[in-house]
Amino acid sequence: MTPAQLSSTIVAALTSLVDDGALTLPDGVPAEVTVERPRQKGHGDYATNVALQLAKKASTNPRALGELLAKQLEQADGISAVEVAGPGFLNITVEAGAQGKVAAEVVAAGAAYGHSELLGGEKINVEFISANPTGPLHLGHTRWAVLGDAIARVLAAAGAEVTREFYINDRGVQMNHFADSIIAAALGEPKPEDGYAGEYITDLAKAVEQASPGIFQLEGEERRAAVRAQGYAIQLKEQQDQLDGFNTHFDVWFSELSLHESGSVPETLQRLKDLGHVYEEGGALWMRTTDFGDDKDRVLIKSDGELTYFASDTAYYLDKRARGFDHCIYLLGADHHGYVGRLRAMAACVGDDPDKTLDVLIGQLVKILKNGEELKLSKRAGNIVTLDDLAREIGVDALRYSLARYPADSPLVLDVAEITKQSNDNPVYYVQYAHARTCRMIENARDLGMALPELTAADQGGFDPSLLGHERDGELLRALAEYPRVVASAAELREPHRVARYLEDTASVFNKWYDTKECRMLPQGDEPVRPVNEARLVLTVATRTVIANGLDLLGVSAPERM
Repeated sequence: MTPAQLSSTIVAALTSLVDDGALTLPDGVPAEVTVERPRQKGHGDYATNVALQLAKKASTNPRALGELLAKQLEQADGISAVEVAGPGFLNITVEAGAQGKVAAEVVAAGAAYGHSELLGGEKINVEFISANPTGPLHLGHTRWAVLGDAIARVLAAAGAEVTREFYINDRGVQMNHFADSIIAAALGEPKPEDGYAGEYITDLAKAVEQASPGIFQLEGEERRAAVRAQGYAIQLKEQQDQLDGFNTHFDVWFSELSLHESGSVPETLQRLKDLGHVYEEGGALWMRTTDFGDDKDRVLIKSDGELTYFASDTAYYLDKRARGFDHCIYLLGADHHGYVGRLRAMAACVGDDPDKTLDVLIGQLVKILKNGEELKLSKRAGNIVTLDDLAREIGVDALRYSLARYPADSPLVLDVAEITKQSNDNPVYYVQYAHARTCRMIENARDLGMALPELTAADQGGFDPSLLGHERDGELLRALAEYPRVVASAAELREPHRVARYLEDTASVFNKWYDTKECRMLPQGDEPVRPVNEARLVLTVATRTVIANGLDLLGVSAPERM
């Protein structure tokens, strides 16, 4: 019995009491009831405080309501005991057979276990890397590549239609500096002022020449435009390949320049004028964002006629909304903390409710240590630690997991030696090893001729969930039953680190079960295969399924051998 199923059972019990006239609830029976795992052993399998929540509305005291509900629940299928504790808490013990059915449900659902329709019908855009196409992706982009992708995965698991979007900052003077840097490298000239450094520029110059022979023999602006376009294409392709190799895949690569070429920015400015949220002052055009909680109004067009980034940001938001997205999620770096208020005010200025259409997540900085010192800058990139450097040094799985297991707003210091060592002290190794252990157990069972029983009723010769009656069986089953709720919470709160921490806890519960002699899955010596062995094989397959599903939500592999 999962927490959701128990919640439904409690709701049904309340409904029955109301229908029988034993209980009056003027506001009606709640659609769902909060069910939690008790902190202390001996307090049952699950606990709920529903009696405390409803007592006042029912014009009674919590303990009286708890005792009334307890009697009703004791008659429900799958519940063996209900204890009223303290002022009215209900501690509920589930029958072994009802709890054991969770294993069969997990195996039957497979990769879909943990998925729901919680966010069904919602169309969500997650923009989680915004970068210039002028160089390699760096450490900051790496954290967002992990967290943004993991957020998108948990949202999709909760039923949302999710689009992962990369915003290409391909408009502005940096693109000319980029082209001039490539030209200087090709011609053996010094790096131009405000140009880009690093061996990658020399490599780009060679790649541009190879792709377009004779391009550097062009003159003036014609050469700059041609080199800018070719260098842009090559560097962008490299970023795309880097992210693909990092198991982060984008649905849309959106060009900032396209907003201006398509006329979206002028259309946006006109819309804001029509809504009365812009004004002119000092020769500049301003958006009156202070009307919606911003700390100051924002410039859209400078006094010299140059458009600001905020003008592009506003047009970009409206473009997303025009593409049908109900909700737009932005993942921004620590230096963009001031963007939260201005983006919310911008959404309000164009007529939206930012509480419903916008989420802005601000991430904190990451520092990587090696041999007690901060990881050295990339020689190739010139002044940054690149995503490629990190993936090679640490490994994709270890890096992704280590970045995913912390909230976005937590500053991080990660030690290369700690997150790559093969020991139980390393969370990613611990979780992956638990998965590999389940795979080995299943392989050993296959070698003994064991097969999964039919997931049908025991009286029909199938799986008998009541055989999973040991205390350790119950602990593992309750852990597996918790997974859908963890995924739903991670999606609602945009916190995929909850999945990682859940996996670590569940791996621990599984290892304790594995080490319990009375819970051995395989028959010992010359013992025949008994139904209890088959039942624990189902539990092992269910555990493998949950760990694999959870790792997949983090974009981390689930190895069968380690």
